Amino acid sequence: MKRLASCSCGKLSATAEGDPLTISVCHCTACRQRTGSAFGVAVFFDKGRVECAGISQTYSRLGRSGKSITFHFCPSCGSAVYWLPEFREQLIAIALGCFEEPETLTPRQSVFNENALPWVALDIPT
Repeated sequence: MKRLASCSCGKLSATAEGDPLTISVCHCTACRQRTGSAFGVAVFFDKGRVECAGISQTYSRLGRSGKSITFHFCPSCGSAVYWLPEFREQLIAIALGCFEEPETLTPRQSVFNENALPWVALDIPT
């Protein structure tokens, strides 16, 4: 099964083969700022199972691990489509909201729950 994810304008995309390794909701402040929402949702795949297409701009920041995370976003519309976490070099994360059928992808874990906004209630393991 192939899963297509793309930015708002369609110029940057990622096509993943098969099922994700995991899907994680993140409540950290950096993910909230990056998404402009209450949390971010990352769909993790083995890098070898994902093909990215289009031109991206990048932004890197340090994670709590002390290692970098490099985000790839569309220079035309600004959508962050995927990112590469240095602390797990074999993985690529793709933004759940960029997938054509996000309703088929259910988060399996929630992290940095101490930063969750008090009104957020998710029915997933923490």
